[in-house]
Order: sequence, then structure tokens, then C-alpha cells
Amino acid sequence: MTNNDILRRLRYTFDINDSNMIELFASGGLEVNRTQISAWLKKDDDPAMQECFDVTLAAFLNGFINAKRGKKDGPQPKPETELNNNLIFRKLRIALNLKDDDIITMLKSVGLVIGKPELSAFFRRYDHKNRRHCKDQVLRNFLHGMQLKYHETQSTPKQ
Repeated sequence: MTNNDILRRLRYTFDINDSNMIELFASGGLEVNRTQISAWLKKDDDPAMQECFDVTLAAFLNGFINAKRGKKDGPQPKPETELNNNLIFRKLRIALNLKDDDIITMLKSVGLVIGKPELSAFFRRYDHKNRRHCKDQVLRNFLHGMQLKYHETQSTPKQ
């Protein structure tokens, strides 16, 4: 998955407007403007789309954690210069305060069944012998499950 795709999915799932996106980036330690956000959110085949680098997505995710959980005391963490699916998964888990059972339920809702040991392997230290790399398919399914759980449909029944 690309960082741009993850950013688009999070924006859609949580109905984040441009002003809120700018605030989230600022809270994560990166000043951005509306033009940059627009370029990152364009579809992949649009020639005006710009790549969202790891440090950019990390700043957004740090701001997302601050918005959902509140800022922690002391200095704010610096955005990581390199991201992987495990780290993105961990940051989303922290931001939404998800427990293992919540994540397993979300994944089941989109047809992916994994157990607690397999899930906990994604969140282990990098050098742990039982750590497992989170593949794009798992992250994509998690984001889809998040969308089903957190995105409020705007349609109301017509009479």
C-alpha cells in the first residue's frame, strides 16, 4: 500500500476536512498547506498527485494519535523517517485505543480471520524472534474494517 492510499482511506473513514488535516499534521510536527494535502489525496493516475513520504505520513499519524488520545506530557515524538506496515498498524492501534479483540473483530468483519498470537506478532520489537512482518493485505483489510466500524454513512432512509 502507498502512503497516499493510507492517507486517503483515513481521511474518508474519519471524515477529516482540509482544515482538520492541517491541524493534525501540525500536531504531529509538520507544517503543511491545503495545496500539499490536495496533491497527496489525488488518485494514483492523476498527473498532479505527489508522493506522500514516510516522514509526512508519520507526522500525520502522530497528530492523529494526539487528536484521538490527547497529547502526552513532555516533548512530542519526532516523525519517523521510515515507516513500515507494522509501525502504521501500531500507530493506528494506539490512536484508536484498540485491544486485540477489537482488531480481530474488525478483521473478521471483512473476512480475514487471524488469532491473537498471530496479531501480537505484528506488534513485537523489530529484533524479536517471533515478530512477523505485516503484509499489505492485512493492513488493507484492517483499514477496510476500520472504515466499516468508524465511517458514518451520510444517507438516511427516504420516505
